[in-house]
Amino acid sequence: MTVEVDVTIKPKRGVADPEGENTKKALHLLGFRNVRSVKSMKTFRIELELDAETTGDAEEEAVTSAVEEMCEKLLSNPVIHDYEILIVGRQIGN
Repeated sequence: MTVEVDVTIKPKRGVADPEGENTKKALHLLGFRNVRSVKSMKTFRIELELDAETTGDAEEEAVTSAVEEMCEKLLSNPVIHDYEILIVGRQIGN
């Protein structure tokens, strides 16, 4: 079974977001004065191959555990980033 997961990485609350702030300033310069804030985020779509025997709650736990480990080791900096994991699709077979 193949599972698709979206992982969104974003700055933690209170951590400076210079990209978001610069984008907000640029939008204001372009006349979009009603923009109150802009937060920069990065999304990864990850496709995982699971054992056919893994189903239900065990599947969700296996996917979440694997993706959390990816976030902690590579995709995010746990000191300054938060992340959200969303399972977006499943496909059985090829």
